[in-house]
Amino acid sequence: MFEQEITHHIQKHIISVLLYQKTARFSELRPPRADTNLFSYHLKLLRKNKFINKIDRGYTLTPVGLSYVDRVNADKLFVRHQPKMITMLLVQDGFGNVLLQQRTKQPYIDTWTLPYGKVHIDDESVQVGAMREAYEKLGLEGVKPRHVGDAYIRVKVDGAMLSSTLVHVCRFELHEYPEAEHIRWCAPLKLQQYELAPAVETIVARSFFGDEFFFDEYTVEL
Repeated sequence: MFEQEITHHIQKHIISVLLYQKTARFSELRPPRADTNLFSYHLKLLRKNKFINKIDRGYTLTPVGLSYVDRVNADKLFVRHQPKMITMLLVQDGFGNVLLQQRTKQPYIDTWTLPYGKVHIDDESVQVGAMREAYEKLGLEGVKPRHVGDAYIRVKVDGAMLSSTLVHVCRFELHEYPEAEHIRWCAPLKLQQYELAPAVETIVARSFFGDEFFFDEYTVEL
């Protein structure tokens, strides 16, 4: 979906700002102490290369830009050339409610998803990776999620690939967990009341009971 990697530090700064918000003004995108003319030049280059758009409220990532940030490391912005692999946690309470977490970065910023995190190369198993994510994302220790299925999610915009993700779905029950700004319990039948990340509702329906291991592939057109 994109033909070049962003290497200049000013362009990386612009992309990193838009990684964590839908829109940003000129002044918000400008790096500290950056020369205005030089900054404007690199801003125009990103527009020319179709990574960002100028709109009434400022600047925003295009589908090309969204695809780019989905494939880069969030800290150093180097590009991955393979699908992203994550563990996704289906956390249920005794009433069957599922725990949702709101995304705070692009792509799909502000949408709701199941808690998740990238698979690490030193994770000894999918279950160990899920336990680590349960601790890192939710502060939970001692939980033992069960690997209930895998899903391959492709998201396209106008026929072009936006994101490609292999999801290891792991399920466990939790008696209670406090809600917060970006954490909510939700009854499965009320999931449609939320703006969900791609394929979340389908994954919940597919893995809700976790009776047998599943593998599904989903292609979502935005």
